[in-house]
Amino acid sequence: MLERLVEKIIKNKSQEEQRTKVGQLAGTLGLISNIILFFGKFFIGFIANSVSIMADAINSLSDMISSILTLIGFKVAAKPADKEHPYGHERFEYISGLAVSFVIIIVGFQFLQSSFAKILEPESTAFSIRIFIVLLVSIVIKIWQINMYKRLAQKIGSQTLQASGKDSLNDIFTTVTVLFSALIEYLTNWRIDGFIGFILALYIIYTGLRMIKDFIDELLGSRPSDQEIRVMEARLASYPSILGYHDLLVHNYGPQSKFASVHVEVDASWSLTYAHQVIDMIEKDFQENLAVELVCHLDPVAIHDAYYLEVNKELMNILADLGEGLKMHDLRIKSNNTLQFDLVIPEGITEDEDQLLAEIRQAVNERIGNYHLDVRLDHNYLL
Repeated sequence: MLERLVEKIIKNKSQEEQRTKVGQLAGTLGLISNIILFFGKFFIGFIANSVSIMADAINSLSDMISSILTLIGFKVAAKPADKEHPYGHERFEYISGLAVSFVIIIVGFQFLQSSFAKILEPESTAFSIRIFIVLLVSIVIKIWQINMYKRLAQKIGSQTLQASGKDSLNDIFTTVTVLFSALIEYLTNWRIDGFIGFILALYIIYTGLRMIKDFIDELLGSRPSDQEIRVMEARLASYPSILGYHDLLVHNYGPQSKFASVHVEVDASWSLTYAHQVIDMIEKDFQENLAVELVCHLDPVAIHDAYYLEVNKELMNILADLGEGLKMHDLRIKSNNTLQFDLVIPEGITEDEDQLLAEIRQAVNERIGNYHLDVRLDHNYLL
């Protein structure tokens, strides 16, 4: 049924419109189901005088707010680029997710306070079979929500919907805990409701903090996934006309607005026109098949110069002998007796960089010749 509904709303729509429609569908379905959950849990929590059930109900209220923010987020994110936002508005999806996270934390602190008060002054709760049935039904609804968010998130590759699905999974654990608490108190008359509510409040706060970190990482510009890097590297390695590549950098302005830059090594004897044709082909391939706006920088390599190749090989041997996982690229032998290159410093290296450069200079003077070194240190965190 969900697939038929999705196919109906995205029929004859562009990729951007499909994403917006599917995101809004998820927000609408989530909003309706969370309204039902909130009123059901709040009603039975009020009747039973249970702070843990009330906390679970307010958690559903925060989910209602999350669904509303999801609807708003996908609506704003769908706006086209304009003069003030030349890269579009897709990052607003992350902002809406960040707002959801703050709502969750506020709710958590409110129930932390009320649960602590009930620990100090415990009150009896009035549980019944109807309360157990309502809680069981809420678990079934949450299982449906998880499945819905997961399928729609996969459909459009949405981190926001994935987060909503994880939040629904958390809600199942919360409700199961409340149900267990109710059962224990019903059978033993132990007044543990305040303690369970306190634990749930801490869990709600933790969930909100974790979501804040994830969305802030996206807004700041987080590292692309290893899978994304592998796909791009495999694509670049598949072009037989280029000699190699380095300094692949990836950043995005939203789930569908990915940009990248890379330095492409080519035969220095190529004409500028031919070299431009090659990188045009690569950029077009990335845009059409990976939906990535790639910009290529040309690095000519003098592969027909025997002395250049000899110096390049010996310099790589020097770096290998230092045993730090060092790499280099963009070697230039300049007329003023200077070797110019970029030195890639791997993450986690412990040796002082100035000392490292001094060791490289000494080895170059001993094994290559009396050259001045012009070295640019390169920290590539995609390695």
